[in-house]
Amino acid sequence: MGKAYSQDLRERVMAAVDAGTGAYAAASFFRVSVSYIYKALGRRQRTGETSARPWAGGPKPKLAAHDDALRAHVMSKPDATLAELQAWLIAEHDVKVSAGCLWKRLRHLGLTLKKSHCAPLNKIAPISPKPARSGDRANPISTRNVLSSLMKREQRQIWSGSMAGRPVVNAFSRLCPTAIG
Repeated sequence: MGKAYSQDLRERVMAAVDAGTGAYAAASFFRVSVSYIYKALGRRQRTGETSARPWAGGPKPKLAAHDDALRAHVMSKPDATLAELQAWLIAEHDVKVSAGCLWKRLRHLGLTLKKSHCAPLNKIAPISPKPARSGDRANPISTRNVLSSLMKREQRQIWSGSMAGRPVVNAFSRLCPTAIG
């Protein structure tokens, strides 16, 4: 979000417009937008204010008032689904929210669903191997059967990363060895 203009700049813009400078000329001279000038003039005419208003922080979350009740309910029923929590909020607190809104609030509160505190931890070791870095060869295991244009079955290595500067071995290069370069 952008910053408010300084009070000094606000006063100079208003003084220039009051002196007869047009909004478009003042906007280009002071490097502000034309819409800012018209909004500031309208606000000064309505309320007499020319200073920047403090930022209010945006709208408050819809479920912020129900944090304690939501936390207590999730602690008492940790296996509740989002749909069940939505139904509970409507029945008990007369608040209708989407699943996304509810999930975002639960995440903000640090609450999770369907997790048992008594269950053993997940495996510590990674399940999938790390992806190959650019330029590295893939595992020799990662090969596949390929039918060449001569319909001869062969094994071809699947490479990860760039192939620049490496000889390519396939059925064509075996028939024509001068094509390898």
